[in-house]
Amino acid sequence: MAPEESGSAPSAPAPAPVPDGPSPARATPPTLLDLSTYLLSRTGKAARSRLAERLARRGLRLWDMAVLAALVDFGPHAQRDLVRRLGVDASDMAKVADHLALAGYVERVRDAADRRRLSVTVTDAGRALLAELRAEALAVQDEVLAPLSGSERRALHELLSRIHAELPGAP
Repeated sequence: MAPEESGSAPSAPAPAPVPDGPSPARATPPTLLDLSTYLLSRTGKAARSRLAERLARRGLRLWDMAVLAALVDFGPHAQRDLVRRLGVDASDMAKVADHLALAGYVERVRDAADRRRLSVTVTDAGRALLAELRAEALAVQDEVLAPLSGSERRALHELLSRIHAELPGAP
């Protein structure tokens, strides 16, 4: 009598072993993991995405926060100077400034001497908003840097600051 006819069910093949960690299809190639620039890029992308999600809940974008930070940290700017300082396209800056002005976070005034020039100044509401956004950014930073101790975080910040200072076009 053949095994199928004996009345007992055929035995199923043994399940494949489940690997520890990410599935092999999602594992990052070691060649990439050996590149600090790859790790910086992936970490930065994850942090940026998390912060962008938090800002989007408020109807804001990262450029909105950048403009507010520039105005709070450096004072009023001509709109075209914000373009240069932040490295954003002039038409995009106009949209950001329009959005922030409509919401009451900045004021834009035409220069009496040069009507083409718009001066952008942060309002008290914009300062308060930036403080809230900074708290959101620090919360994201804490999430992303959770695996590091306080001293490791300070060391990482120091190293990244040194690298940033040497980048072409860094202020």
